[in-house]
Amino acid sequence: MKLNHLNLSVSDVAAAREFLETFFNMTCEVSRGNGFALMYDDDGLALTLMKGREVHYPKTFYIGFSQKNKEQVNKINQCLRENGFDVKPPGYAHGCYTFYVDAPGGFMVEVPCYSES
Repeated sequence: MKLNHLNLSVSDVAAAREFLETFFNMTCEVSRGNGFALMYDDDGLALTLMKGREVHYPKTFYIGFSQKNKEQVNKINQCLRENGFDVKPPGYAHGCYTFYVDAPGGFMVEVPCYSES
């Protein structure tokens, strides 16, 4: 069985949507202002963003966008830096080459590569 739907409560739907479209190639299919967005990745995952009054995820909560190689991880990291995001350079942690970024809206994103290439 495949996980194919996830809902995130976010403090700013429009900013979170734009972030996911710009840096992770997600496509927004339905947008209702700053209250709701339905997005898809290229593998059919449906991600809904819903406006939350108080968004407080645990420090260990994140969503991830796995990459095929280290070069892709580096490319996304550099793009985020060039667009003003405060991200540390990628490194090795828990068995992969990875980094984390705080996304607009109150959640965290991991960008890992699990292969050695």
